[in-house]
Amino acid sequence: MNEMAAAALAAPSGEISLLGLFLQAHIVVKLVVVGLLLASVWSWAIVVEKLVLFMRTRRQSDKFEQVFWSGQSLEDLYTTYAHQPDQSMASLFVAAMREWRRSQESGGRGSPGGVQMRVEKVMDVTIAREMETMERRLLFLASLGATGPFVGLFGTVWGIMTSFQAIAVSKTTNLAVVAPGIAEALFATALGLLAAIPAVVFYNKFSADLQRHIQRLEGFADEFTAILSRQLEERS
Repeated sequence: MNEMAAAALAAPSGEISLLGLFLQAHIVVKLVVVGLLLASVWSWAIVVEKLVLFMRTRRQSDKFEQVFWSGQSLEDLYTTYAHQPDQSMASLFVAAMREWRRSQESGGRGSPGGVQMRVEKVMDVTIAREMETMERRLLFLASLGATGPFVGLFGTVWGIMTSFQAIAVSKTTNLAVVAPGIAEALFATALGLLAAIPAVVFYNKFSADLQRHIQRLEGFADEFTAILSRQLEERS
């Protein structure tokens, strides 16, 4: 602890830049700062990736629904989208049509209710997989939003301890003695908030976007199930 006080006493009083605060900080505070910076960079990378993903998914879903309700036959649609598994709603349609075609190729054996149940099950599994894929790495944003301020607070506490040790060694409350430790403390707190606030905001946004997308997929699944149910009734 005496080393912390000595470092505070030796800190250049005129240095107030962020880089200067970092260089004169204790090794513990430096680790906190570096960890928060890395976490912030990674969270922004996730944010950019998810923004692009949700935008692309929404655009592809709009395009597919427009084609689906244009009156084109289901078989033609299946042929068109069978080799495009990266499209969310299209993959749901392809999975349902694949199970439907298997039932038809088997000679139509089995009750219509059994066929409809299998198609619904396939779509439920596809929606669950889609949800799992789209919410990947969102947990990191939630964790950073919850823990970032506390990690910054840890750096704050350490900086205050440095200030008190400097006061004890110098036996004075001169601002030049305590200012470096206080500055380190505030620096760590600011970085903790800087990392946590965007993470929380975008986590809430992406969670809402994901919920809307899943509801859209479930709505399409219900409508498509109704179409297949009518075809089964016509054939029975």
